[in-house]
Amino acid sequence: FTSLRISSLNRHVKTHSDEKRHVCHLCLKAFRTATLLHNHVNVHTGTRPYKCSDCDMAFVTSGELSRHRRYKHTLEKPFKCSVCKYSSVEASKMKRHVRSHTGERPYACDLCSYASKDAYKLKRHMITHSGEKHYECYVCQAKFTQSGTMKIHMLQKHGENVPKYQCPHCSTFIARKSDLGVHLRNLHSYIAVAIKCSYCEAVFHERYALLQHKKTHRNEKRFKCDQCSYACKQ
Repeated sequence: FTSLRISSLNRHVKTHSDEKRHVCHLCLKAFRTATLLHNHVNVHTGTRPYKCSDCDMAFVTSGELSRHRRYKHTLEKPFKCSVCKYSSVEASKMKRHVRSHTGERPYACDLCSYASKDAYKLKRHMITHSGEKHYECYVCQAKFTQSGTMKIHMLQKHGENVPKYQCPHCSTFIARKSDLGVHLRNLHSYIAVAIKCSYCEAVFHERYALLQHKKTHRNEKRFKCDQCSYACKQ
């Protein structure tokens, strides 16, 4: 990394540090930089200061706005592979693509020999060790550890009943376009009056964000005995 400005260099150097001095006053999550904290607090408050000049969309960070404009308006793909003709909207996708040329797999599983080109695939792989089944069939409610397995199940078992519409904000598939509209209004629309988490002090202006946050409390042992070290979930 090189820069003409010392401030940019200092900001970049922080990305190599594990020190997280900037703490969110709402949920106590910590961040390396003040900018990352500011963006995080915007998620709590529902503030979206970065507005698109071509449509009504608004975003928490300037990076989200840039990605939106490239995907929806300019169709620009500024990140180009030096080995083949591949180009990408996002730097992170280009980084993953380059690993297909180099063979690099930096994300390794601690429990077996599996290694991946990107963190997401490793995270998905780890579920095969934990046995957690996060993916549920829309038609029969059967549960699966991976989304790919669920989709194969739906194609094989339910044929024409397979939902056609995918939510642009989460992994949900819905059969009818009208139901997709209901899903978007119920889970992804902005709520003026913030909803407080029933487990902690965090607040949210979107029901989906609240539901995702509540999952972080799933294995918490919140009820503690005041006579000994015993704690439990219920």
